[in-house]
Amino acid sequence: MKHPHFFGYGSLVNRNTHAFTPIHRSVLSGWRRIWQRAPNRPAAFLSIIADKDSVLDGVIAPVPNNDWVALDAREFSYQRLGVTDAVHHAAPDVRDISVYAIPTQDAAPPDRDHPILLSYVDAVLQGYLSEFGTDGVQRFLQTTQGWDTPVRNDRAISLYPRAQVLTDADRNLVDDMLLTVRAKVFA
Repeated sequence: MKHPHFFGYGSLVNRNTHAFTPIHRSVLSGWRRIWQRAPNRPAAFLSIIADKDSVLDGVIAPVPNNDWVALDAREFSYQRLGVTDAVHHAAPDVRDISVYAIPTQDAAPPDRDHPILLSYVDAVLQGYLSEFGTDGVQRFLQTTQGWDTPVRNDRAISLYPRAQVLTDADRNLVDDMLLTVRAKVFA
């Protein structure tokens, strides 16, 4: 039986942030990640914008019984877009593939009052490290626009609801990677 699938390019890459299985590594062509905020969210999150020259690593997973309710609730403020023909994968039984993006008319640039949460970056990069290794983390950083956005260090009291515990090595990797993109981390 063929199922609809989602393409994850941020925290959905981290298997510990959801229960959708099986997960298959995949690639999305024609889109670039960008840090944006939606009007009803207190922080900046990843979204995607069209970019014919960009290719993103990510994962796909099935949405059983076409039941998008839980995923739509998790991705509130985002719009679901069909990207079936732009995703390259080796998964069987794929009917179609959708991705979530903040609608252009609702997107706003992040700022110090709506920063990126470090706990969110930790969850995302932990997922990329697990799925794609250090090279995948570097590709993630290179294919994500908006690293000049302030990053709030909320590790002590995580504001991101699906925050993950990182090993010391993983935390050091995240911190080093943020230095390479000159992220402005504040307390």
